[in-house]
Amino acid sequence: MTVAYPRKFKNSLGAREILRQVVSDREIHLITLNRYRYSEQRSCKDLTSVIEALDGRCPELLKDLSHHVSDEARHAMWLTDLLVELGAAVGKPPGISYVDKFEELLDTQAKNVEKNLDDVLISTIAAINVTEKRGCEYFSAHIYALKQAPQTPENVKIRETIERIFPEEAGHVRWGNRWLAQIADKSPSHRQQVEQAKRKYAAIEQAAFESGMDITLGAELRRVEKLLDVAKTMPLWERPQYLMEHLPQALVAPELQMSRVNIAQRAWNRDPKAFMERFVPMFLNLNTNSAKANKKPN
Repeated sequence: MTVAYPRKFKNSLGAREILRQVVSDREIHLITLNRYRYSEQRSCKDLTSVIEALDGRCPELLKDLSHHVSDEARHAMWLTDLLVELGAAVGKPPGISYVDKFEELLDTQAKNVEKNLDDVLISTIAAINVTEKRGCEYFSAHIYALKQAPQTPENVKIRETIERIFPEEAGHVRWGNRWLAQIADKSPSHRQQVEQAKRKYAAIEQAAFESGMDITLGAELRRVEKLLDVAKTMPLWERPQYLMEHLPQALVAPELQMSRVNIAQRAWNRDPKAFMERFVPMFLNLNTNSAKANKKPN
């Protein structure tokens, strides 16, 4: 079976490079930890919705999902305790929510639980699996970055908390892999369906991930490119409806505009001189550099 791994940001910036920068700035570091907390907390809600939607179908999966909820709740508790101890915010993190964006990018059919049980199992587990892989990638990179950083009491405490969470998240990935392999082994048609679902949810996850990271000029058009990538994983007859549902939001992107304003305000408040010398050129030039990198030779 195909193994789908998370891709780098704009295919160039990896988790280790990102986390190295995050760990070096305490404000951003605490915001990142709060994003982890929010994602773990939100996972409890989303997994509970899946359990309720299944309504008793597939008791074995329901049992596993209930354990999954327990794990995510425990992770959210550990992160909340850590953030409160560090005097950090524990409200909804600023900026674009990865989990909200992932759910928004799901197609109408994926949200329909009144369908064949195998379809439900494949779509549910494939969606969980790809997001857990992203979480594992970033927890691993975060632990690595903290080991390279100064071993202050705060950094050690943060690393120890993430190290408690990481093995359980890796276990969730293995669990999803096993379930998908078992379903694929039922028949050639099941295998084909699993492979298609993995491609689709990997594309949706990448689009959600980049939506939360990319605020530079031209991000709206890059969102459209990601939507086209998602649509390409679907049957031809499903593509027009998906694009019609999601293109307006990608092009207007009100939450993207608000994120740009909020980040600019924080950068200005911290250091007006650095804002003019570094933030504004970065904001303008990242899009130019991306365009140059993607330009094909004649």
